[in-house]
Amino acid sequence: MRKTLPLFVLLLTLLASIAMVPASARTLDEIIKDGTLRVGVNPNFPPMSSFGMTNQLEGFDVDIGRRIAEALGVEVQFVTTETAQRVPFLVSNRIDIALGAMTRTPERAKLIAFTMPLHSESMGVITTDKVAVEKWQDLDREDITLVNMRGNLSVQLLKDKLPKPKVLLVDGNADTIRAIAQGRADALVENVDFFLNFTRNYRNVNWRVLNDTIYVAYCGIGVGKQNQRLVDYLNVLLFDLHSSGEIGELWEQWYGAPMAVPIKPDPWF
Repeated sequence: MRKTLPLFVLLLTLLASIAMVPASARTLDEIIKDGTLRVGVNPNFPPMSSFGMTNQLEGFDVDIGRRIAEALGVEVQFVTTETAQRVPFLVSNRIDIALGAMTRTPERAKLIAFTMPLHSESMGVITTDKVAVEKWQDLDREDITLVNMRGNLSVQLLKDKLPKPKVLLVDGNADTIRAIAQGRADALVENVDFFLNFTRNYRNVNWRVLNDTIYVAYCGIGVGKQNQRLVDYLNVLLFDLHSSGEIGELWEQWYGAPMAVPIKPDPWF
């Protein structure tokens, strides 16, 4: 005789199956009808985005989010997300788009959609004069501790390129530099432009940036999967903003230097 499962087991099974199904992303028409664009930004990621002196969000991503909302003719609602929360927030439809240096990867593309590149990122090494290394390959030693953030693309990448060092994982961008300043880690291998700002908080440390870079990647705007009309719209808008130089001007305004690898706008993306 076939046994009948208890009711609570059936309910748990049903809830688990529901939880695995992504929530439907709001379409372009729904966003315009609602009059609000929900933009995910990292509040601990200056100068991309952070809370300023007046406790209001500011930075490159914040200006980009406002520019997109303006083009759509809607209000912008910023939703704070840590690095590891960006994809889950898109999948669960808590945000419409995700900023915060969303590196385009095949793994993420299984779960979300991406626009054309918003900006590039060049991976390099931030360390101090206490660490005797001259190029990034010199870090592949067992007496080295690399710091990184949970959920970052570079965590897995460095397991392949630098397998010997110990790894210290922290929650926020500022925590990475703090760990090096406190002597809990020796180096950070990441996009140097994104993290140098934090070194100013530790002027007693002799910081070094190694001359060689590991690779160049490209960051797009993260969008809910199967939301192609929104992706198409953002691609057209990004092409215009790149072509006019507006994105480059905002980047230089917040970073104090031009984008290391400029994005070449492609009308057929």
